[in-house]
Amino acid sequence: MLNRRQTLALAGAAALSLAAPNVLRHAVAEGSVGSVWLGPGPRLKIGILWSLTGHLALIEKPSYDVALFWIDKTNRAGGVAGFQIEPVVVDARSDLQAYRNGILRLLTHDNVLATFGGYTSASRRAIMPLVTKHNGLLYYPTCYEGRECWQNIICTGPISNQHSLDLVSYMVNNYGKNAFFVGSNYIWAWESNRNARYQLEKVGGKLLSEKYIPLGHDLSGPIISEIIAKKADWIFSTVIADSDIFFRKAFARAGLTSSDVPIASLTTSEMEIRTIGESYGEGHILCAPYFQSLQSETNRLFVSEFLSSPYGGSGVTHFNMEETYLSLVYFKKAVESIVQKYGDSKLSPELILSESRNLGISTSESPEGEVFLDPLNLNSWLTPRIGKFNSGGQLDMLWERKETVSPMPYLLYPARGICRADGLHLPGGKIVKAAS
Repeated sequence: MLNRRQTLALAGAAALSLAAPNVLRHAVAEGSVGSVWLGPGPRLKIGILWSLTGHLALIEKPSYDVALFWIDKTNRAGGVAGFQIEPVVVDARSDLQAYRNGILRLLTHDNVLATFGGYTSASRRAIMPLVTKHNGLLYYPTCYEGRECWQNIICTGPISNQHSLDLVSYMVNNYGKNAFFVGSNYIWAWESNRNARYQLEKVGGKLLSEKYIPLGHDLSGPIISEIIAKKADWIFSTVIADSDIFFRKAFARAGLTSSDVPIASLTTSEMEIRTIGESYGEGHILCAPYFQSLQSETNRLFVSEFLSSPYGGSGVTHFNMEETYLSLVYFKKAVESIVQKYGDSKLSPELILSESRNLGISTSESPEGEVFLDPLNLNSWLTPRIGKFNSGGQLDMLWERKETVSPMPYLLYPARGICRADGLHLPGGKIVKAAS
């Protein structure tokens, strides 16, 4: 595992060579990026692509809300490098084709400088070929499974080695060896469970069964019955959105509580528990880099300002929302650095990607504490945490890493190679771009 000093050295080797003079700011009419500016004043257009309707809206709309909160707050404070930020909003409607149509419109019609959005790995995989084809930039602000090396994406959430491994070890050590895996039936859960199986075997645990539920469906009853019959010590859940709520309701209807068999999740946040009711979460476990209950001054200010704003209707903050907030802070830092170094005529998705390598956010800016982007794969270095839901729907800290953890997207696939700035470097020397 790399440390911070090693990544600083790699950043220099990975940075793109850019011959850009230290020029003064250009007027809008002279700027070579006029397609991303809108009059009458200088503006930067960014895409906002989340599901505001459909079965994913429960968890995706709050990320949209926090993005608008950040934009409003930033614009009132003077914008980004003198630009006001103008969001171009597309409702993905919990539909993969709507995601594809939306990103294509944002890239080719609206000419946005960057797009923020996506929640499921299925949606990310649906839009990334189009982002790559049109040389765009996507900020993907949530956890995912790894095993990818795209060159046009910045990821601000954890991947499997930053939460699954610690969570499995914690559950075996504190609750028992017998685990039951249940997930939503798509790539996120399949790959997350593959990583979890690897760790479960490593720490001497036993997998009783592994079941999957189609996205947006309620087929939990038979699975709950099997959990009871096989006497699981704990459940590893990668069920998301509406299906997660259906699963937890079925769990409670069966008379089960966290004292009988706790559910350990990577995705069930304060948002889902607030929606379904605090009693459905009490005693269950979440592993994530951010909880609303984190006791830093930066987080207290973030929570207070957001929940008291016109955008705070969710009533809580959670890790997807905070990772969205961080993605926008990263964007601001990269844009301001580019303008300062080269002038705003040089703004482009490609240069933002380059400027983002090893870009950090301090504890005074980040609600979850210090984070930074890996100089090679542009995933986040962050601090894993494990918490238990209390009777108020908030998380009490059980455990946290003492330092940030590097993202390792190919942890289970060392033969595939290493993800670097220019693509996936295979052992034989070949470089594969947009590897997935």
